[in-house]
Amino acid sequence: MSEESGTQTASRKRERLDEVTIRLAGDSGDGIQVTGGQLTSTSALAGNDVATLPDYPAEIRAPAGTLPGVSGFQLQFSSHDIMTPGDASDVLVAFNPAALRTNLSDLKPGGILIVNKDTFVDTNLKKAGYAHNPLEDDSLSGCRVFPVSMTALTREALKDSGLSVREIDRCKNFFALGMVYWLYQRSLQPTIGWLEAKFKHRPELAAANEAVLRAGYNYANTIRAFQTSYEVPPARLAPGTYRNIDGNEAIALALATVAHKSGLRVVLGSYPITPASTILHMASRLHAHDVLAYQAEDEIASIGAAVGASFAGGLGVTSTSGPGMVLKTEILGLAGMVELPLIVIDVQRAGPSTGLPTKTEQADLLMALCGRHAELPLPVLAAATPGDCFWMTIEAARLAIRYRTPVILLSEGYLASGAEPWRVPEPDEIPAIEPGFLTDPGEHRGSYARDPRTLARPWIKPGTPGLQHRVGGLEKDEHGDVSYDPFNHERMVRLRAAKVSGMVEAIPPAVLEAGEPTDELLVVGWGGTYGAITQAVREARAEGLAVASLHLRYLHPLPRGLHDLLRRFARVLVAELNTGQLRRWLQSEFAIELEGLNKVQGLPFRVGEIRERIAAILGD
Repeated sequence: MSEESGTQTASRKRERLDEVTIRLAGDSGDGIQVTGGQLTSTSALAGNDVATLPDYPAEIRAPAGTLPGVSGFQLQFSSHDIMTPGDASDVLVAFNPAALRTNLSDLKPGGILIVNKDTFVDTNLKKAGYAHNPLEDDSLSGCRVFPVSMTALTREALKDSGLSVREIDRCKNFFALGMVYWLYQRSLQPTIGWLEAKFKHRPELAAANEAVLRAGYNYANTIRAFQTSYEVPPARLAPGTYRNIDGNEAIALALATVAHKSGLRVVLGSYPITPASTILHMASRLHAHDVLAYQAEDEIASIGAAVGASFAGGLGVTSTSGPGMVLKTEILGLAGMVELPLIVIDVQRAGPSTGLPTKTEQADLLMALCGRHAELPLPVLAAATPGDCFWMTIEAARLAIRYRTPVILLSEGYLASGAEPWRVPEPDEIPAIEPGFLTDPGEHRGSYARDPRTLARPWIKPGTPGLQHRVGGLEKDEHGDVSYDPFNHERMVRLRAAKVSGMVEAIPPAVLEAGEPTDELLVVGWGGTYGAITQAVREARAEGLAVASLHLRYLHPLPRGLHDLLRRFARVLVAELNTGQLRRWLQSEFAIELEGLNKVQGLPFRVGEIRERIAAILGD
C-alpha cells in the first residue's frame, strides 16, 4: 500500500494477524533502541497493545561488528491483551553478521529475515565467527531471507543532502524502519513528527532521516520480493487516555503524584547506576511538581540526603541497583532506627559485582529482606509490570508515611526499560496521602511514643514550636533519650518488628490471579515474571490443565491468607529469575515444600519455558 495513495500494489496480498513479534539487532551505533522505540510508539498510536524488551550491551561502545557489541530490541504488538514482548520472533532485522548470528536461533521457522547485505563482508563475517557468508549458502533455508543493500540505498537517497558519509550512514536504521512500516501497515507520520521535534535545531538531519524512512517504505512497496503485507487491528483496551510508559518513567511520575497527593516535597537523592539512572534523569525534570532530584557524589551520600529530607519534613527517596544497595545499607539502618519514612528503589540487575549491568535479574530479594546488620525487618514490595511501577511507588510512599519506616521497592531491568501502553489514571482514582505531622505540643508524649493502631512514632518537623525532640542512631527510650538499658533495647527491637508485621492489615490479602483453589498446580511469581506466568497459565488452562497462578507484590510482610492458599494445592511451583530466593523465603516462613523454576541468564522468562514446566508437572 502506498503511504500517499492508500492503494494496494498490484498482485500484493494483505493478511490479517492477531499479533506480531519483531526483533531488531545491530551494533550499538546503529540506532537500534531508537528504531525500536519509534516502532513501539507508532504501534501504540495505532491502537495495538504493545510490550517491549530492549537488550543492549554493557559497554558504552563495544567493538563494532562483534558478538558482545550486539544491541537488540524486541517488540510484540497485537490486537488483544498481551503480557510479554513475545518468545520467538516473526521478523528479525539484522544490521550485520554478528546480529544475525546472535539472534537467528530466536527466529521462528519460516520467519522473515531482513539483513543489510552491505555489511556481510569478510572482516565482519570473521568477527561474527562465520567461516562462510550465510547469505550465499543454504544455512538460512529455514526462513524467508530478504537481503537489502541498506547502506548503499541510504547513501543514494541522501547523495544530494550535503551531509557527511558518517552522518548519512547513521540514517540507515530509518531505511529498515520504513520497510517494517510498509510490511505491517504502520503510518509514517508519528515518526516524522518525532524527527521534526528531535532535530528542531538541525532540520537537515530531520529531513535526511525522513527521506530515508520514506525510501525504505517505498523500496518495500516497489520490490517484488514482498508479496504480502500484514495488518494487525487495534486492541480492545479499557476506555481512557493512554501513553507509552516504561518502568523507570512510571516511578518518576509516581514521585510527582506522591508530592501532589501528600503535600510533601519529594527529594530523590541518587547516584547514576544502570539500570536505575533514568529515574534520576526523569525526576530532574519534575521540579515544578515538588520533586527535587539531587545527584550525589556517591551512593552513601545519596541515601544520606534522602534521610535528611525526611527528617526535615519532606519525603526522602533514593534509587539504585544491587551494588548501590550494598553501599546504602548502613544509612538504611539509621533510617530504620530513627523511624523515618523513606523509599528505597532497587532496580535489580544481573550480578554479583558489575556482573551483567544491562541485563535483568531478581537476585536482590534476600538482600532486601535480610540484608542489614542486627534486627531490622523492613517492608519489601515488588512491581509486576512497567505500569505497575507507578502504583507500587505510590503504595510504598503510603506505607512509609503511615508507618514511619523505610520501604524497599524492588523493580528490575526488564521492567525499567520495557514499555507498555498505560492508562493514565484520573486524579480522583489516587487517594490522598496524609502526612500526619504532630503539631500540637499538648499531644506530645515522646519522640518514640507510638500510635496504638500502627505502632508508628510521631513525625515532627524540626523547629515546630514546643516540639523540640531528639532522634538518632543510638538506641532510645520512648522519650527519645539515649538508653543502654538491655530490656529497653529488646522492647524497642520487638516494637519496630511488630510495627512492620502489623502492616499486613493494611495490604491486600493473597488472591489467585487465575484458576481455582481446587486446581492441582499453583504457579507463584513476583516482580517482572508476572506477564510470562500469567500468559503461560492462561494458555495451559485453555488446554484443560488444572493450573492456577498467584503473584506476590508484597514480600514482607507476606499477605494474609497466603499460607492457607499455598497448602490447598498438591504442588506449588515458584518461578523466579534467581536460584530460588522466594522459594526459600516461603519455605522458611511456612515450613512447606515447594518446587522451583529458576533462570539466571540475564534474560526474562519466556512463556514457552513456563508452559513446558507446567506440562511436565501435570503430566507426571
